[in-house]
Amino acid sequence: MKRYWLLFSQVVTVVLAVWFVLVTLKPEWLNHRPSLQGVTLLDAPSNAAGTVMPGSMSPAAKRAAPAVVSIATTQARTAHPLANDPWFRFFYGDREDDSPQMGLGSGVIVSPEGYILTNNHVVEGAQEIEVTLSDSRRTTAKVIGTDPDTDLAVLRITLDRLPVIAMGNSDTVQVGDKVLAIGNPFGVGQTVTGGIISALGRNQLGINTFENFIQTDAAINPGNSGGALVDVNGSLLGINTAIYSRSGGNMGIGFAIPVNTARQVLEGLVRDGQVTRGWIGVEPVELNSDLAETFGIKQTEGVIITGVLQNGPAFKAGLKPGDVLLAVGEKDVRNVSELLTLIAAQTPGNAVKMRIKRRNVDMSLDVTPAQRPGAKLNKANK
Repeated sequence: MKRYWLLFSQVVTVVLAVWFVLVTLKPEWLNHRPSLQGVTLLDAPSNAAGTVMPGSMSPAAKRAAPAVVSIATTQARTAHPLANDPWFRFFYGDREDDSPQMGLGSGVIVSPEGYILTNNHVVEGAQEIEVTLSDSRRTTAKVIGTDPDTDLAVLRITLDRLPVIAMGNSDTVQVGDKVLAIGNPFGVGQTVTGGIISALGRNQLGINTFENFIQTDAAINPGNSGGALVDVNGSLLGINTAIYSRSGGNMGIGFAIPVNTARQVLEGLVRDGQVTRGWIGVEPVELNSDLAETFGIKQTEGVIITGVLQNGPAFKAGLKPGDVLLAVGEKDVRNVSELLTLIAAQTPGNAVKMRIKRRNVDMSLDVTPAQRPGAKLNKANK
């Protein structure tokens, strides 16, 4: 009996020794999983430090995120218009509150000189603007200019070694392209969300005067305004500006101002203190069957000119009420918002060919836009 026990002990010792050697020198031999109805299960390979998993958007986030900043604003609280009325104070008490109102948003560093693109509504009325970089540096920012018509603003900070985002081309994006939205939602810190381009050329939303939004399902929440919408290379495609929501939170419908529009606004505000836009002096209305019958035309879609300002650019070029405007330059016109955006993008003084239909006959006219009335130097640049 003693001999059997000794033999058993030796076998156990040898098995344990072999197991220890395998665990130490060949652990992969022990990763094999038993088959389940003929299917062999294997562990997924571990993600070693610095290794990018297939399909990951990590490289794009790493390139773009350092250039996205958090913006905190303070402004004086607006007093109630009846605050000094004795009867108002009698019924509602003394409601004076001098504490400043705080605001949060995001911005994108677009040049080594410290220029930052953000939304006008992020900084509108702000008395003080503080910018926090992704490396935790903080500084105050100066407003270079604002453009309420596109809800864009340009700030400037003076710091060394600034991370700068690469500028993309929003004219080349397509529905279905992968994108990332980077910003500071709810003030929790920089956040990256992913999605796709859901639609292009969104307008008639009543948000801005000139609308040509990129729609995305990447999560955009309060605080993301002014942040970056980037492509798979980390290049800037748009400035996140608004969401459609019934609750105030993300519902998968967000809107960004195309980077090509933002670039135009940036250049105008930095160079001239204003954004110079084209204007031709017409009253456009979207065509419908009733208007088509009134003006005796067969086409029922597009934009019809119902009024032309006397001695304005359109009048001088020969445009008349009843003309249907089909295209500005090489771009087709489908609605009034598109027409306004296309004309505004024209350089005043440079003629542009416009394709029209007059009494069911196709024609083209050369129209020389003037500067859009009402443009004034921004107060920050006077």
